[in-house]
Order: sequence, then C-alpha cells, then structure tokens
Amino acid sequence: MSLHHLWLPLVTFGVAVAATWLAIRYAVKRQLVDMPGERRSHTVSTPRGGGVGIVVSVLAACFAAALLYPAAAVPVGVFALGLMMVAGIGWWDDHRSLPALPRLGVHLLAAILLGLLVWTGSGSMIKALFCALLAVSLINIWNFMDGINGLAVTQAILVAIGTAFLLPFPYALVGLVVAAACLGFLPFNFPKARVFMGDVGSGALGYLMAGLLALGLSVTELAMPLWLMLPAAFFVDAGFTLLTRMSKGERWMQPHTQHLYQRFVKREWSHSLVTGGYSLFTLCGTTLAALFSRLSQGWGWAGGVIWVTATAVAWFFLRRRFFIKDES
Repeated sequence: MSLHHLWLPLVTFGVAVAATWLAIRYAVKRQLVDMPGERRSHTVSTPRGGGVGIVVSVLAACFAAALLYPAAAVPVGVFALGLMMVAGIGWWDDHRSLPALPRLGVHLLAAILLGLLVWTGSGSMIKALFCALLAVSLINIWNFMDGINGLAVTQAILVAIGTAFLLPFPYALVGLVVAAACLGFLPFNFPKARVFMGDVGSGALGYLMAGLLALGLSVTELAMPLWLMLPAAFFVDAGFTLLTRMSKGERWMQPHTQHLYQRFVKREWSHSLVTGGYSLFTLCGTTLAALFSRLSQGWGWAGGVIWVTATAVAWFFLRRRFFIKDES
C-alpha cells in the first residue's frame, strides 16, 4: 500500500474531528446531557451524541469510495444505508428515549442488509446468516460496553487496525478509514470525556465492526474464529454478563453496572487504567491473529478458538477472584 492511498483516512480523521466538535456545540445547545447516577460510571454531567462525528466521517468516506471505485458503488451504498439506519435510530433515542422493540427492528433490518451483501459477495448463505447475527450482536455489545471514557472507541480502533492488517489491499483501506474516524473522536472522549458518543455512536460502531469482520469473511479464506479474536474482550464481557443476568431472572435490558469493566471502576480503578488494560488485551489478541493468519487455516481455527476460550476463562477468574462479593 503506497502513501498516496492514505489521503482518504487522513481526510476522514479531519472530518471526524470537525463533526465531533460541532456535535458538542449542538448537544450543549439542545441540553443533550447524561447525568451521573447509581447505574452510571461517570460523576459529572456530560454532553452526549458526539459519536455522530464518527458516522458523518465514515459516510463521507463511503461517498468518496463510491466515486473512486465505481464497481463497488452499490455494495458501499447498501452498507452506508445500513449504517445510517442504525445511527439514525440511535440519534432518535439520544433525543427521545425509545422502547427496545423499534430499535431492535431497525437493527435487524440493517443486519439483513449486511447479510445480503455477504451473500452476494461470498455466495455463502452460512456466512451471510452468521454476519447478520454478528451485526445485531455487535450493535448491542458496543452499546452495553460504552460506559467509561475511551473504552468503546479504543476497542473499535484496535479492531479496525487489526482488520487492516488481515485484509488485502484495497480492502485494508476500509479498516484504516474506520480507525481514522474513531481517532478523530478519541481526544474528545479520552482521557477526560468532553462528550459521550451516545447511542448514535455506540450502535454505529457495533455495525461498523460487524461490517469489517463481514468484509474479512467475504474476501479472504481466513478461519472464522481468527476474526473473532479481534473483538473477543467485548464479546466475552458483554456476553457472559448478559447470560449471568438472564440466569438470575434479572431484567437484562435494564441499565446496570455488572460488566467486568464497571466492576473495576467500582473498585476505584481509573477509567484510563481500565481502558488501557482492555486495550493491551485486545492488542495481544490482534497481534496473535496477525501471526496465525500467516499459517494454515487449521492453525487459524485453533488459534481463534484457544484465544476466545482463554478470554472466557480470564473473565470467570477475574469475576470470581475480585468481584463476586460486589454483585447485587
């Protein structure tokens, strides 16, 4: 990949910075503010909805990509439509809280669009169904895990960079563009949060992550578990916390502070320390995925399964060792 191809991620970064700055001004003017509370991990009132800067910059990049690569204009347009649907319902929810059913309905429609793209691109119905399910899951996982400064966006950056390493050119540019959009938002959210991304940002990030993994499954022959190594930390923390709450008969859709990262914060670990710890873990997983991608597909399956299993074991160990007494 030559340097002249990097202008698109650089422009995306600039658009994200400008759009996030404007989003903060808009949120303050409209009094879109998250207040501290028992079920929240922040202690000061903070504007929300800044994640629209990520969405705007990625959509601008999609438009540019459609012009640069006319053969890809239709799939890029379909994906952009799905992204707008997810971000749009999140934007609405940031302004006026919506019931879960309408939000889930829009997420399902966007997921179906992504599944159709995978089906037409790979010819595999199994991959299409898997990616549609993946999209619904990651949209909600990123929403669940967006609770402390910088966590959701840094994880998205690392997953996007990981996919850029695993994808061939020109598809690797997609990962770099998403990473650049997230980097443009990062200074406003970490280490001190001047704005929260809101549902417009967290849901969109989940859809973007699903799109990156779906692209990898469509254009490469790498083992499926290899791609799941990248967001393993979020998959395990969100997934097992959800299963634990459901097994206890709790209202699992209700806001709570039972995720592992929230337990760390309740133990008075700083947001920066927790976000840094998750980043280091995901960086290790990304590095291993890059190494296993150079080996046979069998090694890819083995490496992916082992890493996801190890992540689950680490989650159970930390929960039992440090936080089981804190559970309510």
